[in-house]
This record gives sequence, C-alpha cells and structure tokens, in this order.
Amino acid sequence: MPAPSDSSIIRRDPYAALRYSDFRLLLIGRFIASFGGEMLSFAIAWDLWLRTRSAWALGLVGLVQIVPVLALSLPAGLVADRYNRRRIVLIAHLATGLCSLGLALLSYTRGALPLIYLCLFGIGVARAFNDPASSALIPETVPANLFSSAATWNSSTWQTASILGPTAAGLIVWLLDNVTIIYALDVVGAALFIACLSLIKGKPLPLAPKAATFMSLLESLREGLRFMRDTKIVLGAITLDMFAVLFGGAVALLPIYATDILKVGAQGMGIMRAAPSIGALLAAFLIAHLPPMKNAGRTLFIAVAGFGLCTIVFGLSTWFPLSVLMLALLGGLDNISVVIRGTLLLTHTPNEMRGRTSAVNSVFIGVSNELGYFESGFAAALLGPVIAVVGGGAITILVVLAMTKVFPQLQEMKTLDEPESAR
Repeated sequence: MPAPSDSSIIRRDPYAALRYSDFRLLLIGRFIASFGGEMLSFAIAWDLWLRTRSAWALGLVGLVQIVPVLALSLPAGLVADRYNRRRIVLIAHLATGLCSLGLALLSYTRGALPLIYLCLFGIGVARAFNDPASSALIPETVPANLFSSAATWNSSTWQTASILGPTAAGLIVWLLDNVTIIYALDVVGAALFIACLSLIKGKPLPLAPKAATFMSLLESLREGLRFMRDTKIVLGAITLDMFAVLFGGAVALLPIYATDILKVGAQGMGIMRAAPSIGALLAAFLIAHLPPMKNAGRTLFIAVAGFGLCTIVFGLSTWFPLSVLMLALLGGLDNISVVIRGTLLLTHTPNEMRGRTSAVNSVFIGVSNELGYFESGFAAALLGPVIAVVGGGAITILVVLAMTKVFPQLQEMKTLDEPESAR
C-alpha cells in the first residue's frame, strides 16, 4: 500500500464529527437547551437588577448555583461512571425544566426573592449531576479520532446559542417588557432536549464497576482525584481557565454597564451578552478549518493573557462599540481555552473515569463562572464596577504568569493528540 502524501496527512475534514447522526442529535438538543438557558440567565440578571439595583443581588445568583455544584459534583461524577449517563442527563433536564417553571410562576406573581434563589439553587443541583454525565456522552456518539472535531463543534453549538439566546431575550424585554415568557421558553427548551436525547442510540462503552461498600465508594472517588492530580497537562489547563474566568468575570456586571455606564438599556445588554459568543463562534470556525495546533500549550497561555487584557479595556471603556468589540475578543480568546481544555479531557482520560474527571472539571468551571459572578458582584458592591472589572483583568494576567511556572508541562505541550494511555 503506498504511503499517504503529505497533503493527505495535513488535510482533514472539519465536519467529520457532524457526519454521525447521534452526534447531530446531541448537538441539536444541547443547542435548544443552551438557547433557553442563556435566555434565562439574561432574564434573571435583568429582572433582579431592576427590582433591587443591587450588585450584591447579582452576585448571589452565582453563589446559590455554585454551592450545590461544589458539594455534589464529585459524587455525581462517580454516579456518571457507574450508571446510564443518558438517563442521568434526562432526569437532570427534567429537574431544570421544573425549576424554570417555578421561576415563570414567581415572575408572573412577583414572588419573593428568596424563592427565586431557591429555584436557582435547584438548577445548580441539576447541573451538578448533568455536567459530568453530559460531558461523557460525546464518546458514545463519535470515534476517538474525532474527539477534537467534536469538542470544537460542541463549543460552537453552545456559543451559537449564547449569541442568539441573549439577543432574543433582549428583544423580548425591549418589545414586551416581560421576562415571564423567557422563563416559559426555557421550560420548552428542556422538554425538546429530552426528546432529542431519547432518540440517540449511542454505542455502549465500559463503565466502572459499582462500589460494594461505602469505603470502596470513597476509594473510587480518591482514584478519580489522584488521576486528575497526576495528569498535569489536564490539571494545568482547567486550573488556568478557572482562575482566569474567576477574576475576569465582566459578564456578571453587564446590567450595571448597560444601565449606568454605557446607558444602552435592555437591547444594548442583549448585544453585549451575545458579543462574547460571537467572538467565540468565529474562533471555533477558525480552529475547525485551520491545521491542528502545533504549540497548543503556548497558544493556551497567550489566549488567557489576551482574555485578561480585553477585560481591562472593557472595564475602562465608556464607548459602546469598543465595549462590544472587547467582549467579542475576550469571547474568542476564551473559546480557544475551552476547545483545548475540552479536547484534553476527552483524549487523556479513559472512558471508565470520564464521569469523575468531568466532575472535577465541573467544579473548576463552577468556581470560575458562578463563583466568579459572586466575586464580581461583591467587588463591584465594595469598590465599584469599573475597579472590579479592571482589577479582575489585571489579576488574570498575573495568574497566567504564575501558571507558566507551576505547570511547565502545559506550556511545553505541542499537540492535542490522544496519548496511548487514554485509548
């Protein structure tokens, strides 16, 4: 058999993962669910800001959702490694839909704020079980050699929903001055996701054996934590992303920027919420069509440092077009990190441990996103929104410099190829 030419080695099909029907169903369902979830996030932030005018109230949105993620993600990851993952995801989205229905009723009746936070807490519990199981579904829908392609399109799907969701929510609030409809649409989104997931056939993959005793259960959890600790490249990637987004959480304060600093209202906030996802989607398109990364580790560090720089410029900007541009750029740079981290989790983890490693990743993401919301709200209440955003961007850059010393293996990583040990 003749050796393949150099051109055939370099050439790759950017749409390879999309040629699998199960993967397409998974992406369609995730798009619908993410679209509803992004609309809900917009509605919660806008509604609470107008009702309270409190940065602290915005910060609490992240806190009540991160508490169950931190408490339950590791046990949920163990559950995902031992039980049917699609069934876990179905139950989690059913719970999310019920919580969104509660938010719709509370919005319609102008219910008490503590009940709103209780529904958000319920969404956090559902997410704690959903994320580890959902992250481990991709290997059931595509072969291992397409994990990078799948991770890119998975990120692109979420980013597309993140563009359209806030934009649609902003238009609804602008035209109808009503957020109850948005909560109701998220309920519909959860139902449609369940329908899509029910149609996936999937290929059976080995699960970890069920623990016979409580001590064996604890040992299984420790096994997952040891694996993450010893896999320095994966640990470094998710740690870098966690600290960057934790301190660079400008998105949490967009209601304040929309009303008090840039004065662009609900429609402007919708544009700003969509801007990071527009940038991320463009970045994902480039990643999918460019040759594989040759210096993935260095690219990751540069992207996160650029994320911090864009956050600083956004924090200082009082010109709406510049603010939108910075949000788009930081979204694109953040998506480079997302694709690299997601690919590493898939390629460096045996299937029987993917639930636990995804659970650890969920904890890190939750700390960076929801706890980042809380940190931004607290800092804004204490120091003002501008100082909170600019200071967070500066800390992000300092974190990048520190991580180059803590995880030199990550900086030296060349490609995202699958190691033999993970196959």
